[in-house]
Amino acid sequence: MAVAHPSEKITYDVIILGSGIAGSLLGTILARHGAKVLLLDAASHPRFAIGESTIPYTLVSIRTLAERYDVPEIATLATFTGNTRAIGPRFGVKRHFGFLLHHEDQAQDPREANQFNTPKQLLHEAAHLFRQDTDSFLFNIAIARGCVARQNFLVTDIDVDDSGVSVAGRDGEYRGRYLVDASGFRSPVAQKYGLREDPCRFKHHSRSIWNHSLNVTPTDDLFDHPRRLTPPVPWYQGTVHHMFERGWAWVIGFDNNKVSRNPLCSVGMTVDPRYYPKPDNLSPEEDFYELAGRFPDIARQFEGMKPVREWTSTGRLQYSSSTTVGDRWLLLSHAAGFLDPLFSRGLSNTTEAVNVIAWRLLRAVKDGDFSADRFGYVDKLQQGLFDYNDSLVNSAFISWTDYDLWSAVFRMWTTGANSGVLRLQRALSKYRADGREQHLLDLEKAAYPGLYWPDHDGFAELYETMVKQCEAVEAGATTPREAADLLYDRLQAAPFVPKHFGFVERDVQFLHPDPVKFLRMLNWARKHGDPDTYDMIAVNGREVVKARLKGRKLF
Repeated sequence: MAVAHPSEKITYDVIILGSGIAGSLLGTILARHGAKVLLLDAASHPRFAIGESTIPYTLVSIRTLAERYDVPEIATLATFTGNTRAIGPRFGVKRHFGFLLHHEDQAQDPREANQFNTPKQLLHEAAHLFRQDTDSFLFNIAIARGCVARQNFLVTDIDVDDSGVSVAGRDGEYRGRYLVDASGFRSPVAQKYGLREDPCRFKHHSRSIWNHSLNVTPTDDLFDHPRRLTPPVPWYQGTVHHMFERGWAWVIGFDNNKVSRNPLCSVGMTVDPRYYPKPDNLSPEEDFYELAGRFPDIARQFEGMKPVREWTSTGRLQYSSSTTVGDRWLLLSHAAGFLDPLFSRGLSNTTEAVNVIAWRLLRAVKDGDFSADRFGYVDKLQQGLFDYNDSLVNSAFISWTDYDLWSAVFRMWTTGANSGVLRLQRALSKYRADGREQHLLDLEKAAYPGLYWPDHDGFAELYETMVKQCEAVEAGATTPREAADLLYDRLQAAPFVPKHFGFVERDVQFLHPDPVKFLRMLNWARKHGDPDTYDMIAVNGREVVKARLKGRKLF
């Protein structure tokens, strides 16, 4: 491993604080294209990390990074098969998002459950990432591509002047032209410049408790329901969300497939501290089991499990920054802010930000312009990602008092998430066809940066309607049923929300269309959908056919 020493008189083009997924991804790309990159980290690999569930947007975004910046190794993380073959049999499969609504002291009602999965014909292959392995893998790629690394380096001071940046630690000091802070909550740059907003601007409030455990009961073993109330894909083969009023528990299995040799399962609880204050008289483990014990079927899933680490317990998870860019510095991903692990946005937000940062930094290295203005869109995007995720998660937490309202919010989320993936994949398909980067640059021409579908006025209006209705329910200005009725009416009327998929069909619990339903949706889009919706579906359909003919994974 190439290691920098304090005695070396080197000025780096870019110094990156933090060598997790965000820092290693960006460092790899920059070094691949000739930049001198120094990765500094206060800890060392391998290490425990949370943020384990991938989503289709993450997969397409990773593939885009790999192809746009010509670093094929990055694409390993875009499929379950890639992770398993290149890194090892340590990963879980993720075939769906699963949601089960619970009420205190009651058995879970199978009619209050949802599942969103992608049919095999679309070739998604998501995974539950065992982060200590994926992060080490990416870190080693960064070194192989030319990054210089220094682990166990605790930053004590940062100085930025007109000619560059200096980063000092107890046993050394380094000089660079630009500084990217991808370190996380205790960001040295955020501390240096007082960037944390106090109070945090986000409406959503949650605290969390989590661990990795052995002997977690598979979710499917908890129930014996009729086939019509049983999802098409086993619960345990995806990310399970146990929801209840103002909180949820996750179950992310690494042991949920025949290939895996990893016996662990990631478990956690995230609750609103205004409803469930953090107790002073309970250990984190006792706190976890006290919360789970209120819901019989959640308690049964965790009964008898054996944690393998010390429990992690937090105060309020949310933090925000007044800005994420400055002259010669930038906050990336969790150094800039954090919301909640619901909907698994962390990794997708990170890869989306890296995509817009990398090309700007490469140009800055060439022409020497490291001004904040050059990275203005980066700040706009990252703040938008946080703010839209805030309103989405806050709406979900509000909706969990009533299944009917949650069902409508669930469909708003799936509609946006699906369209965002189609939009990104369409741009990547066009880039593959003619090699013109403009297709990818055009993704930044959006009126609503950070929204799942950021360039569609109709969806933006529909999304804001959802947020306002949920907030009206919280304020007592309308009932959950009235809000749900209005949202379903809007979904049904919208020409950009696909029909026959399950997005608007109120009685469909499990969004798992077969090929016939998919063709019906395509036919509807051709005849009745708005042009952009049809174009995205058609372009992606052709890409799926090409991928199948070539025998490769689309994502």
